[in-house]
Amino acid sequence: MIKNEVKELWKLCFPDDNPEFVELYFRMRYNNDVNLAIRVGEDVVSALQMLPYPMTFCSTQIDTAYISGACTHPDFRRRGAMRELLAQAFAQMRQRGVLLSTLIPATESLAAYYAHSGYAPVFGYAEQTFAAGQTAMPKGTEAKEETVLDTDAYDYVDRKMHERPCCLQHTAADMRVVMAELPISHGCAYTLRNGNALQAFALFYPAGKGLTCAELLADNDKAANLLLNEVCRRHGLGSVRLLRPAEGDEPAKPLGMARIIDATTVLRLYAAAHPQLDVNIALTDPQLTSNSGFYYLNNGKCMRSAERLRGTHLNFDIAGLAAYVLTPLHPYMSLMLN
Repeated sequence: MIKNEVKELWKLCFPDDNPEFVELYFRMRYNNDVNLAIRVGEDVVSALQMLPYPMTFCSTQIDTAYISGACTHPDFRRRGAMRELLAQAFAQMRQRGVLLSTLIPATESLAAYYAHSGYAPVFGYAEQTFAAGQTAMPKGTEAKEETVLDTDAYDYVDRKMHERPCCLQHTAADMRVVMAELPISHGCAYTLRNGNALQAFALFYPAGKGLTCAELLADNDKAANLLLNEVCRRHGLGSVRLLRPAEGDEPAKPLGMARIIDATTVLRLYAAAHPQLDVNIALTDPQLTSNSGFYYLNNGKCMRSAERLRGTHLNFDIAGLAAYVLTPLHPYMSLMLN
């Protein structure tokens, strides 16, 4: 069975992964429909998964695919197997209407490797230290540790995440995986409620002797501070590290990469959201040659031509186009089990 074969290859290629996490991944996240593999004889020697994630982008929601579990048997590396798998993945994504592919490289060398396949480092995050104070919990307001998210809690998380204009989203099934993984990583999740009204959600992972808040969603700063203060109190901490989207010109630390799969649709959405743009683009994409061509953005429209028209053009490869379109939007991803 292909699932078991891919699982054994994963264990070989990622020996440091917690066995409990591997079991959870293949029980709750793996799906043959999004798996690609290369065989040599009877053996699977390379595999990856294309996990679907919705994403808010230019006032709409688009389909993306997150590359997960990309691995090749040590005896078959440097023979082009992963390059071939990625080419197959891009073709399948295009057929399925996926506009962007995303991933989180584990090392700088892997980031350089994926850059050769058209990925650009566009997802980042800001971090700050939240120092606990003496704020008392108002009457009727309660913080609760959660092991699963009920419908109300998930709806709150989903609504608040959709308020972010350029952000990978999590379906209810995604969040079930995130919550199921928490005990394995010794993490914890909390909600803040006033009566039945949910006001904040936060998820934490251990970091040394402290905690890192990997996601914080709240109605306002007061609710956020109340919840963080209470978590610090319960865990005997004077502060927690908080990860969040970067704002304005704030520098962001790099995290994830993106590759444009369908340049025409992406640029049409981008042009509609930026009607003031008047720009000509010459694009080359060696892996997905259907993206190569000339694009003209004006008055909220994007026209594509196989022939170069008059005027000055911005010259981009596909990674450069991703950086041009996405970086100013501060794209954000969180809770990716990375």
